Amino acid sequence: MLGSFGHKRRRFLIAIVLAASVVAGIAGCGPASADAQAGEVVRVIDGDTLVINFNNEDQTVRLLNVDTPETKHPDKAVECLGPEATAFLELTLPPGTPVGLDFDVERTDQYDRVLAAVVLENGTLVNAEIARQGLGMAVLFEPNSKYFDVVRDAQAEATTNETGLYDPAAECTVPAEIEQMTAAVTEALEGPVGETAAATAAAVGVLAAALASAKTLLAALKVGEESVRWLAHSTAAGVTMLAGLASTIDSGQSRLDSMEVRAETLKSEEADAKAAAAAKKAEATRVAAEKKAQAEAATVAEQERQEAQLRVEAERLAAEAAAAAESERLAAAERERLRDLPAPYVPPAPQPYVPPAPLPVPPVVQPPPAAQEPFPGYTGPRCYAPGGKTWKPCP
Repeated sequence: MLGSFGHKRRRFLIAIVLAASVVAGIAGCGPASADAQAGEVVRVIDGDTLVINFNNEDQTVRLLNVDTPETKHPDKAVECLGPEATAFLELTLPPGTPVGLDFDVERTDQYDRVLAAVVLENGTLVNAEIARQGLGMAVLFEPNSKYFDVVRDAQAEATTNETGLYDPAAECTVPAEIEQMTAAVTEALEGPVGETAAATAAAVGVLAAALASAKTLLAALKVGEESVRWLAHSTAAGVTMLAGLASTIDSGQSRLDSMEVRAETLKSEEADAKAAAAAKKAEATRVAAEKKAQAEAATVAEQERQEAQLRVEAERLAAEAAAAAESERLAAAERERLRDLPAPYVPPAPQPYVPPAPLPVPPVVQPPPAAQEPFPGYTGPRCYAPGGKTWKPCP
């Protein structure tokens, strides 16, 4: 059985080496290496790295002249389409897949990974196929350049077909992000500025946020923080996209500066208007308070006048009551006095008059003339002596 297995393996190796030679010839890189190997896929690590068993040993293989977005780099986040590149390699090279490996000048990299081109039985160069799907880009690390041209040509097909990293509809790709950022800044530029400081400040915030995101993307692309994404577009078209984004950022920054000035102006004007309104309100409050105080003073004065009038009226009524009481007291005293008086004299009933018997008429004796007027010239009351014959002035 071992002889049979070895024979089949030698036949497969010959087929793989021939396929590698064909591919290498197409790429213009010369024939396959004399030490090309046949192997069997063990597992896929990421989009450009896998484990292959050859020479009776599981060895980590890094694909030559192609670089895919990172998914397992210890210092980088998962990059755009990195998981898709890994999935494509897993689909293309499931465990147990027989492959051929061809090598270049340097056989290993700094991480002791084997550097190789991987070829399927049907002659498909996996390194180039990844780039053709837009999931990787051609890279050249001298002196290993044998498969660079064929991978670059495959990458050109992806660029033309707008596949993978070149698909503007894929949200995480450079064209899509540049388009999104440009659209966001443009929308903020075209949005209403507002007629108030608050509305203008809100518009400033929207534009500033859009510009910040666009600047972050531009800086990341310029320094190559996401190398595969950007380097895949490091062509004339990519440079044009980058220049367009930079131009949009410049226009947005100029607009932002003018909007910030407008916001500060409106803020100052509104502060002045607010202060004026406050002063006017304070004056109106003062006038209202003064009028209220005057009205209250007038009310108090009227109340005092009415109270004084009531006091006068009360004093008058009290005086009248006191006078009435005094009059009643005097009347009561008089009634009391009258009750204490004796009963009024009632004269006896008149008796019939019986004239006295006529007295004898004495002889008239004429007084002497001097005696007739004892008090000459007296005209006052006369008091007669008994018998009525003589009188004298009443005392």
